[in-house]
Amino acid sequence: MNRKMVFGLSALALVAAFVVGSSMYKGQRAGELDFMAQENVSTFIRMHSPMLGDAAAKVHIVKFTDPACETCAAFSQFIEQAMAAYPGKIKLIVRYAPLHEGAPEVVKILIAAKKVNKFWETLHALYASQEQWTQHHQVIVDRVWPLLERANLDVAAIRAGMNDPESERIIEQDLADARTLGVRKTPGIFVNGKALDPFGVREFKQLIESELGANYPELRR
Repeated sequence: MNRKMVFGLSALALVAAFVVGSSMYKGQRAGELDFMAQENVSTFIRMHSPMLGDAAAKVHIVKFTDPACETCAAFSQFIEQAMAAYPGKIKLIVRYAPLHEGAPEVVKILIAAKKVNKFWETLHALYASQEQWTQHHQVIVDRVWPLLERANLDVAAIRAGMNDPESERIIEQDLADARTLGVRKTPGIFVNGKALDPFGVREFKQLIESELGANYPELRR
């Protein structure tokens, strides 16, 4: 099985679970985002944003996520597949859009984990155990800590970092950028400034390969 076949695996249930935003914005939004990607890059990427991948990568995936969002957790595997299939060519930037009740507190955990260089491990642990600390689309923060301890993360350091008032500013900034970009549901995915709209695994694959071909001509051969 070649890498494109692996990357192309889709989950119909995942796509069905995601409710696409109003279609009346699609044409107008695409044009706006193309302009903003050139003129207002900071709307997509902020200094505080966690990044994964080669610094020289020419394809940027920006993901607005809510750690309590089931689709965010499920869709992460497709982003990982893309990055594994094209090593060094794709960079992931995570932005926060905590829309579920109680989700901002979990985002503060992620912000604190980044300060101790454990962001990606913490995000992975949260996604993997999501059903254990959410109930009826609400976050139960007290259930998070034992899960992080079992993942061998420094819970004491993360707890201490949550008290930093800067966390509130980061959340407010990311939510403001999400509104500017028209993100009304999570995950909100952009590839080189282009919105993944309509949302879906097949559409994501097509958008990634289009941007890879545009930026790496050797992949078109």
